[in-house]
Amino acid sequence: MISFVRNMSRSVLWVWSILFLLVAGATATEPTYKEGETIFIETGVEAPDRAPTWYASMVAKPYAPSFEMLATQGTQGRYYPYTYPATLKDLVRFHGHDCEGTTHAANAAWVAFKILFPDGIIDRSVLWGISGESPCWSDAVAFLTGARLQYGNLGFFKDKRYSHAIVLYREDTKVAVLATWKEGINNIPGEPVMLPGKVTWKPKITMKDVEALKAIVKKAGGKPTPYQVDLMRYQQWVHVNDILEHPLEESYQARAIENFKWEEWIDPAKTISKPHERTDTRLKNYPYRSRPIEAPAVGAKP
Repeated sequence: MISFVRNMSRSVLWVWSILFLLVAGATATEPTYKEGETIFIETGVEAPDRAPTWYASMVAKPYAPSFEMLATQGTQGRYYPYTYPATLKDLVRFHGHDCEGTTHAANAAWVAFKILFPDGIIDRSVLWGISGESPCWSDAVAFLTGARLQYGNLGFFKDKRYSHAIVLYREDTKVAVLATWKEGINNIPGEPVMLPGKVTWKPKITMKDVEALKAIVKKAGGKPTPYQVDLMRYQQWVHVNDILEHPLEESYQARAIENFKWEEWIDPAKTISKPHERTDTRLKNYPYRSRPIEAPAVGAKP
């Protein structure tokens, strides 16, 4: 029965992904490439690093996300013909510690990517991202999208109710997706869940208890006891590992945003007035030489 329910959950997500794209279709455009048609990328050619460590034990859980990333061959290079995997362990190393926020943000992104990249190949050269001010969430968005403040494609929510949600925008198709947790695993005191979904499984840690403890430990200028500090860390560790025992669709939700306008979602006070033009990926679709081995034309410079 459990297997049946989980399979149904995946099927429902797939159907909704198609519906989301149809809803966004009024403004959507053609993608940069179509896997198996205009480009041929080989995926799954490197095994994801799922070996648990003291700083990323959750990476070994059955539903810990893995992301197939498409990159370019160095700066000013073409697309690689292969993807490489990124896991929560890679994200933890980038961020600096294994807080629950990085895992929540990555899990939400995984659900959003199902809509943005149905072929499972994540092209960071076409992605923009918005998060709350928490470095746990903004680092996850920056790592998974390649978006940066200096490029003007990494933003922070204007509406603080979205602080623990993310928006991912694919510039070639012009599809934007809002993703967040479902009610039942949210644990930020006083903050609403910005999409209607609710979990149907029972978490090991009661969210009311977590919120009450966070209200003490995370209070600015507060003085929690050493025991409370340790207890909050333990609760977060249990919570994250508990979530990853379930399909991510059971704990996170995503929806395409109709008529998305970047400026309407971001806080203008937290932007760079004159962002840099990104140039390191501009030759990703550049023509190849006529033959694999070819010398420069006579008289031409290499």
